[in-house]
Amino acid sequence: MTTLDAVRRRAEDDARSRGYYLHPDPKFLNDLLEGLRKNEERYGYPSCPCRLATGRFEQDRDIVCPCDYRDIDVEEYGCCYCALYVRRDVFEGKTELGPIPERRPPEKQEPVHRMTGTPRTSSQSSLVPTATDAGVPKARMKMWYCRQCGYVAFRENPPYVCPICKAKREMFAEVPVKVSFEA
Repeated sequence: MTTLDAVRRRAEDDARSRGYYLHPDPKFLNDLLEGLRKNEERYGYPSCPCRLATGRFEQDRDIVCPCDYRDIDVEEYGCCYCALYVRRDVFEGKTELGPIPERRPPEKQEPVHRMTGTPRTSSQSSLVPTATDAGVPKARMKMWYCRQCGYVAFRENPPYVCPICKAKREMFAEVPVKVSFEA
């Protein structure tokens, strides 16, 4: 079982490595860290505490903390979507936080069955699969290459920001692969 202290250390180390800070309000920060801890315990990976996870890593890959959207949100708005990671000016109280638009694609935001990974309709109240479930949608994994530093990622879409050199999404090129990386 992951401890809250371990989650905090991991978040602090990651923040420090990117020049970020953790949210300055201790209670708010503790609630976010507790959400990460619970999600890691529940799913086996620390999915964002501010978004609904499916429990299927391939579908949730973009919201594993730190999520794919963090760097671009921190750069543009001063913090990530859940406000766990903040810029220095926010941490020091020089800039107030405002709302941040959701960057996650709409098809990944739909409520899903945790057991099947299929979209849930409003008439389905159970997490148990039904006869109408069509199966788990498969992610189409692609190979993306950062033309600035050479970082390579296997995922559906390129990252918003390269985790190595901070190049924007436009600097990524898809590299054709013959092997199928479907889930």
